[in-house]
Amino acid sequence: MPRTRPAMDQAAPTTAPPPPAELSLEERMAFTNAAMTLRLEEAAVAHEVNTAHITTNPVDPADIITVPLTPTLQPPPTPYPTPVAALLQRAHHRLLTGGWCAGALADEDGAHCMLGAIRIEARGDNGLAADAAAVLLDAIRRKFGDHVDTVPSFNDSWADGRHPIRMLGQAASLADTRGL
Repeated sequence: MPRTRPAMDQAAPTTAPPPPAELSLEERMAFTNAAMTLRLEEAAVAHEVNTAHITTNPVDPADIITVPLTPTLQPPPTPYPTPVAALLQRAHHRLLTGGWCAGALADEDGAHCMLGAIRIEARGDNGLAADAAAVLLDAIRRKFGDHVDTVPSFNDSWADGRHPIRMLGQAASLADTRGL
């Protein structure tokens, strides 16, 4: 007996599905935004994976954020009430206005190192200068660790005066906090 195939229903209409409705501008923008967000999230994860092995050092905002210094046009700051803090503040201001140097207490242009500025501003009071240098060394060691041996070695380890000058200001604040 021969096999018969089922007949196809010829009566059913063969209509194509209706064309998709055109999207509005807002809908297209929402879809594009979602797609871009997904791509950005994938890129962020890839970046994290690719850079996870790289060690980084924290950034001190004072190294990045700078303001124009016109110290000769600025009046000296109001002095701290305690003698060591006031001496460190004067030394800080001297370096701002007169310049900073390394390798000597003072250079031929009149710039001073940290210790040179302290000695000049102490005006012959060696005990006060020694107390100020001790507070300064303590402030340096708090920030940079105990491997710093002396104030002059710290001063001479920098190519510019940004860090030494900032440390004098922080030491003045520390001395004031201690009531020195």
